[in-house]
This record gives sequence, structure tokens and C-alpha cells, in this order.
Amino acid sequence: MPMLASGEAAQASRRAIVSNGVDAHLTTFIGANRYMASEAPPPGPETVYPMAFLVEQPAGSVVDSHFHEANQFQLVVAGSGMLGTHAVQPVSVHYSNAFSAYGPITAGEAGLQYLTLRNGYDRGARYLPAAREELRGVRRRFRQAMADAGPPGAPPEQPATETLLAETPDGLGAWRHRLPPGAALRGPDPAEGDGQFWVVTGGALRAADGALLPALSCAFVGPEEASFAVTAGEDGLEVVVMQYPRGRDHVAAG
Repeated sequence: MPMLASGEAAQASRRAIVSNGVDAHLTTFIGANRYMASEAPPPGPETVYPMAFLVEQPAGSVVDSHFHEANQFQLVVAGSGMLGTHAVQPVSVHYSNAFSAYGPITAGEAGLQYLTLRNGYDRGARYLPAAREELRGVRRRFRQAMADAGPPGAPPEQPATETLLAETPDGLGAWRHRLPPGAALRGPDPAEGDGQFWVVTGGALRAADGALLPALSCAFVGPEEASFAVTAGEDGLEVVVMQYPRGRDHVAAG
């Protein structure tokens, strides 16, 4: 079954953190992380383990360049800023392979909020240049895109799909779907990649079991599951679907 996480329920986990010297806030949606640990031992790098949390980075703050031990998407949901030399705002999508350094992340005048989404466990950021020796001989990969601004007000009269990251032969891709009230949507076959995150960026998503996910909620669909089928809520639906590539270069390299 897909793993569903309501943004409203996740708010109970919101806490102040200090990361790389930056005072920020973190809200956990799915999985354990270094700020909300689990009693169970962490899974190995070959295991599909979804992690999802919201980072609220204050205005003018800078998170230094770093890398992680798992493949990762980041989705900007509020504010604006810079990721490296690229301007970001809602809804910007950024993908990086494990052990691919990126950044710095600089928040703009209104701060910057982004969901961090992984399909494997990560112990936390490794900052450069101190952790440079931990980088492995794996293929480094970055992709980034920004969705066109949707028209304000009422939802669309017809379903519309925007490709954010064109799908590659190994399954990596990202799409934004905008649906009128009650419209149905079936996602791509999860077996084409290594798991999918669905993030509600507007309206509401109703899952097959009747669960309703409002804006700023997410779902994880594992690679062994059937295609995720949903319908739009009474105010329509805007959802960003992000699919991880098959294969984990960093596992073999490790």
C-alpha cells in the first residue's frame, strides 16, 4: 500500500533545529531522520526507505554545499532563493544522486521552504570541503526544473500535465498534474523506477481507500506496487509526481 502523510498531521512534529549553523525548522512527514530518530536500527543503503520532511530556512540564511548518502528530490513549496547558481521558487524540482554534492542553498527575503524526499536512509548532510574524502567514485547527477506558474483562482476545466523532468531510460522523471474536481489520475508504473513521491501542491488528493490529503501532503509509492490511482477533491488537485531512477550506483561503489 502507498504510504500517505497528511500535512496537517505532520505539523505536530515541527521543531526548531540548527543545521550547518543555520537556525531553521523541520517537519517530519515520513520516516526517521537525525532530528526524529527511530528505535529500530537504520536500514542499509540497498533498502527502499522513504524519508520526507519540510525544511523552513529563514531569510538570508545559507546552507553550505553538501551531499547525502541517498538519492534525493527537493521540491520548493514556498519562498524563494538560490540553489547554487540557479534561482528557485514554487514549484522548483531538484534531483541529485547519492554522493553528488550540491548547493549552497541561499534563502531569499521571504525565506525558503522545501520538501526533502529520499528513497533510502540518510544519516545527515556531509558538508564540503570537510567531507570531500567521503565522496565515492560514483556517477554524479543533478537535474533541476521549475514549473510554469498556474493560472490563479479556479481549477482547470480539463486535466493538464506538465513535464518537469523528462523521463530518462532508467526511469528518472518528474511531472506536475492539474485536475478539475472529481477527475481521476493514474500514475506511471512504479516498476519503471525506484519509487515515487506524490506531493499535493494545491487542492486535495483522494486515494483509493478514501483518504483525503490536503495541500502540502505527500504519498510514497514503492517500486513493487501498482500504479497509484487518485481523484481530485472538490476544489481540484495540483500534484507533483517525482520518480527515482532504477539502480543505486552508490551501493556498488560502497
